Amino acid sequence: MVTVLWSILTYVLLIGGFLLGIVLIAHILLQKRSPSGTMAWLLIILFLPWVGVPLYLFFGGRKMRRHVAQKGAISLASAQAIDEGEANVIDRLLRSYNLPGAEAGHTVKLCTTGEQRFETMQAMLAGAEHSIYLSTFIYHDDTVGQQILNTLIERARAGAKVRLLMDGLGSLHTRARFFKPLVEAGGQFAFFMPVLHRPFRGRTNLRNHRKITIVDNRIVMAGGANIGNEYMGPQSYADRWKDLAFTLEGPAVRHWLNVFARDWEFAAKQTIPEDEMHTPESPDCGDGVVQVVPSGPDVPSDALHDAMLSMIYAAQKQLWVVTPYFVPDDALCQGLTLAARRDVDVRILLPRCSNHPLPDIVRGNFLRQIQNAGGLVMFYTPRMLHSKLMLMDEKVAVLGSANMDVRSLLLNYETAMFVYSRPDIAAIKQYIEELAVQTQCGIADASLPRALGESIVRLISPLL
Repeated sequence: MVTVLWSILTYVLLIGGFLLGIVLIAHILLQKRSPSGTMAWLLIILFLPWVGVPLYLFFGGRKMRRHVAQKGAISLASAQAIDEGEANVIDRLLRSYNLPGAEAGHTVKLCTTGEQRFETMQAMLAGAEHSIYLSTFIYHDDTVGQQILNTLIERARAGAKVRLLMDGLGSLHTRARFFKPLVEAGGQFAFFMPVLHRPFRGRTNLRNHRKITIVDNRIVMAGGANIGNEYMGPQSYADRWKDLAFTLEGPAVRHWLNVFARDWEFAAKQTIPEDEMHTPESPDCGDGVVQVVPSGPDVPSDALHDAMLSMIYAAQKQLWVVTPYFVPDDALCQGLTLAARRDVDVRILLPRCSNHPLPDIVRGNFLRQIQNAGGLVMFYTPRMLHSKLMLMDEKVAVLGSANMDVRSLLLNYETAMFVYSRPDIAAIKQYIEELAVQTQCGIADASLPRALGESIVRLISPLL
């Protein structure tokens, strides 16, 4: 009897597994992925189903209609864009994705050191009169996190609307009780998407990597820096990561506000009242021309990825990339390789060793391909480099939260800012040149074992 029941159970499991495999394969084929990404998932499910199926159930989702319907797609509108006839070719491309065109009248300031980022953020928060909206991937409960939290608590007690949003995975080790004093002071906090979820939703793989701080709907601080001692602090120390943030004042602040509001609505299940969404009317703050470009499952297209790819092919003189992790898809890598072959000054600047060993292994194959075509690979040696930048011909620069990797450009929730104003681009170029002084150029040829390892890991790079 036991043998019969075991045989029936085995048969049911085999049939069930077969049917589940068909469903998953159909889901993979219907997802908007690169061919390499589709093939990687198919191979791991077909040849290692006991590994591939659970991985896909937890990590396989991308732009899922049901998820977008629940969260609400980001829709940015602008009646203040510069004339299309004066717009850069990248600006015009982004408009074709129904994104707002570049707008003038902004002040952009770079925060290039951890001390400057901390002082700027603290000054912004302490000066808040009406509202503070802060979104971050990581919020550490260290001394810096406590100091920022103390300022949030003080402003909440003073009557400002304080809303703090953190990613559920990035801030996994920071307990909710750490933020209890903020709630007691009248503030609010929420975690964006839990790590565990129901099957077929794939949301574990879709993290909110945006870093946005908005004060009084008037000034934004954004970029790549999270909240924690390795990103910022009142005193310098040798091992602090080299990172970049920026502040922005001007009409485009409302776009950052819109992005935060949609994220907050989804995570906290609470809509920010319409009367709290108005940005103050003010004359132009400066000469900066910028364009806000969100990316992720809540944006129908891959505008950020496609704009970067277009920049690579449009570059005539220089194409500089600064990124902590370099795991491009085939299109970006091929574009960079071809740009180097047509004598564009292609430079890839990244840390000698990042905080994640696996991307460091994967990147070798891509970097050697670009270097062999004439590109320059530059390793920042003093410490971890976490800045994210792209510069083309001193005509367009991109800065924000996105790394040059598949995860940032095709999976995560990110926000970038394209900069077209010459003085701001000059400041960005100067920052990159200062980084370059502390680099070692060139990546060595790989030994046979390493080349084999890199090639194997590259097969799964679309899944990273």
